[in-house]
Amino acid sequence: MTEFHALVPAAGFGARMGGELPKQYLPLVGKPMLWHTLSALCACPEIATVFVVLSPGDVQFHSYDWSAFGDKLQPLYCGGETRAESVANGLLASELEPDDWVLVHDAARPCITQAQLAKLIDELRDDPVGGILAVPVADTIKRADATQRIECTEPRERLWQAQTPQMFRAGLLARALCSNSGVTDEAGAIEALGLQPKLVAGDSGNFKVTYPQDVQLAELLLQKRRA
Repeated sequence: MTEFHALVPAAGFGARMGGELPKQYLPLVGKPMLWHTLSALCACPEIATVFVVLSPGDVQFHSYDWSAFGDKLQPLYCGGETRAESVANGLLASELEPDDWVLVHDAARPCITQAQLAKLIDELRDDPVGGILAVPVADTIKRADATQRIECTEPRERLWQAQTPQMFRAGLLARALCSNSGVTDEAGAIEALGLQPKLVAGDSGNFKVTYPQDVQLAELLLQKRRA
C-alpha cells in the first residue's frame, strides 16, 4: 500500500535572517519555528511519518519537548551542505518504498494549513509525476541588468511562485536529486529529468520566513488562527 510521508530539511542556518541561532529554532509564539512546521505536518492524518533532517552537529533539537508528536516524528541526523543534499540523504536514511509519496516542506514555512496539505495530496495522489504548491505571481516583475537598471518587464501571465510541500514519489525524487544535485528545489530536479510537475494553487499565507520582519508576520498569522 502506497503511503504518504513528509520530509523537512532543517540542517541550514538561515544566513539572511542574521543572529546566532539557526533560523528554524527562532522563537515564534512561544515555540521554535520548527515546532509549528512539524506540528502542522504531524497533524495531517494522511501523513504516516514526518522525517526532519538535521545537521549531524545539531545540539538544539533535543533541548525542546517533541513528545506531543509521538513516534510519527523521526529525526535524522544526516543533513548536508545544501538543501538538495539534505533531502537526498534523508530519503536514503528513511528507507521508504520507491512508490511512497514524499512531501518535502521547508522548515521555515510554519504557516502551512491542513486545507493546503489536503488539497495537495488530493490533487496529486494519482498524478504520474507529482507537483508542488505554488501561487500565481501578482506583482509586476522587472529583469535587471548588471548595473541594477531595468532591462525589461517580464510578462507574468504564466509565472508562478513555488512553495512547499513539493510532493513526489520517493524513488523518482532520489534518482532526480542524484542526477541534479545543484537544484534549489525538488521540482527543479524532476524538471531536469524532462518531466513536468503539476502546479497546485496554494495560498500566500504559506510564505517562507526569510527576513526578520517575516517573523512578526508569521506570529500575527498564527495568533489569528489560534484566536
